[in-house]
Amino acid sequence: MVKRISMVEPNRNPFRNPFDAADEARRAIWTMLVERDIAAFLLADWSLVEDDFVAEGFLGIDGRRSSDPDGWRLAFPTLDAYRDEWLRQARDFAEGSYAEDPRAAIFSATTLEDIEIAGTAALVRKKFDGSLRKTDGSVDRMLWQTLYHCRLHEGRWKITGFTGYLPNPMG
Repeated sequence: MVKRISMVEPNRNPFRNPFDAADEARRAIWTMLVERDIAAFLLADWSLVEDDFVAEGFLGIDGRRSSDPDGWRLAFPTLDAYRDEWLRQARDFAEGSYAEDPRAAIFSATTLEDIEIAGTAALVRKKFDGSLRKTDGSVDRMLWQTLYHCRLHEGRWKITGFTGYLPNPMG
């Protein structure tokens, strides 16, 4: 049975898990893909998230911010390839100088409210829509979305792949 739940909270607190405590699966997925991912990225510390992935069969698609699938690329055929790019981006980000709290800006830009679960598989929609002011006066615009493929693996929800860097909204 497929159960899709979308959370819509007016005036939501971006730091708070929007899923009820009784919804353990969605709470765990949100914690993994929002809370832990942001913390690890800001520290450029892959070890904080490495156990959130299933390496066997991992596949990551780079949508190149295009709504046309003909332009999408198989950029991450392995978890190692994704890890290397994730670390490069995190280290580049860490070298930046920001006029506001990056953690607060990323949390505020992030929405993960739609998780579809079918047995031991999940399709998760994570969207970004926000910005981060830099000390030089420029602004980093965060406007994309990612579809994560997750699976209950060895008793935990883990990421098995994704189609990411998609436009937000699509089309």
